[in-house]
Amino acid sequence: MTRKGSKSIAEWAEEDRPREKMLMHGEEALSNAELLAILIGSGNDEENAVELSKRILKDSRDSLIELSRLGVGDLMRQYKGIGMAKAVTIKAALELGRRRRAEEPLQTGKITSSKEAYEVFQRYLEDRNEEHFYVLFLNKANKPIGQPEEIGKGGLDGTVADPKVIMRLALEKRAVNIILAHNHPSGNLQPSPADESLTRKLKQAAEFFDMKVLDHLILGKNNYFSFADEGRL
Repeated sequence: MTRKGSKSIAEWAEEDRPREKMLMHGEEALSNAELLAILIGSGNDEENAVELSKRILKDSRDSLIELSRLGVGDLMRQYKGIGMAKAVTIKAALELGRRRRAEEPLQTGKITSSKEAYEVFQRYLEDRNEEHFYVLFLNKANKPIGQPEEIGKGGLDGTVADPKVIMRLALEKRAVNIILAHNHPSGNLQPSPADESLTRKLKQAAEFFDMKVLDHLILGKNNYFSFADEGRL
C-alpha cells in the first residue's frame, strides 16, 4: 500500500519499472535512485521503492560518497522500510563499487604535486568510516611502483602504521621515494601529535636507506592536508 497519489511500481508501465528498464536498455539507462530501488526491492506504506530511494539520496546530497558514510544502523533508524537486510545490501553494493574502483590500474605518470598524489589516494580513502594508512612507492623518476599499499587501519580515532613494515616493502620494491597517506573520518584535516611523530619517524627511517618521504597526506571529505605543502615535512 502506498500513499494517495503514489502508484506502486507494479502499476507503472513495464518500460518504466527499474528491473525491466535495465533488461531493455542496460544499467547505464537507470538513475541512481532506480538502481538503489532495485537493491532495496520495496518501499514502505507511504513510498514506493523509487520514491524512498530518491529521498535517501536527497538526504545524502545526491552523493554516493555521502551515502556510503552512513552505517547499517543509520539507514535503519532514519528510513522507514529499511531493515537490516536492505541496509546491509546497500552497504555491500557501495563497498563493491569502492573495491572495483580501487582495482582499476593507475593511469598516472610522474607524481609532481600533492594534488596528483591526492588524486591517487582518493579512490582508496575518500569514503572510509575508519582510519586507513596507505603508502605509495615511487621510483627515481617519481613514477608509482604498482598500486598504493595498505599498511594499517584503525577506528575513528587513529590507525597504526609500522615503520619497519613500510621500509621492508620499500626495499622489496626498490623504491627511491615514498608518499604517505591516511584519512581522518571526522573530516578534520589537522595532523594529530601522533601523525607528526609518525611522519618524523618514517622520514628518518627512509633517510637511513637513502630514500625520501616526499609527502604525507591527510584526506578528509573532498579535501586534504599536505605536510610538504605546509612546510612540515
